[in-house]
Amino acid sequence: MITKMFAKLAAASLLLAVSTADAHHSFSAEFDAEKPKTLEGIVTKVEWTNPHVWIYLNVKDPATGKTSNWGAEMGPPHGLQRNGWRRDTLQIGTAIKVEGFLARNGSDRVNARTVTIAGTGQRPGETLDADSSQRNQD
Repeated sequence: MITKMFAKLAAASLLLAVSTADAHHSFSAEFDAEKPKTLEGIVTKVEWTNPHVWIYLNVKDPATGKTSNWGAEMGPPHGLQRNGWRRDTLQIGTAIKVEGFLARNGSDRVNARTVTIAGTGQRPGETLDADSSQRNQD
């Protein structure tokens, strides 16, 4: 009896793990590796949550003067922490440069590959690895 119950519990756990893994998107489903984008702006928001950290920045279009709020998806919190990031690495008002790839749906979003703190913040001028996906494995 205990063996059957254990087998059912194990099967349910495996099913839950598989469904959770499927919920994670692949890079190529949401972002276009053929469309690199560099953004320079001011941090307006940082969401330090799973499965990915998001930063938002106001970016002024030099041609039109219009300011848009862009979202930049980065890696998972634990991965960023291994690369030296902390919850307080980026503060609201910090000037940054983000290099990444545009969203396929045309929205103001990028998948960040690197983030450079321009002149303020804890590590001015240092490029931090912000990679949120393994593009070559998609």
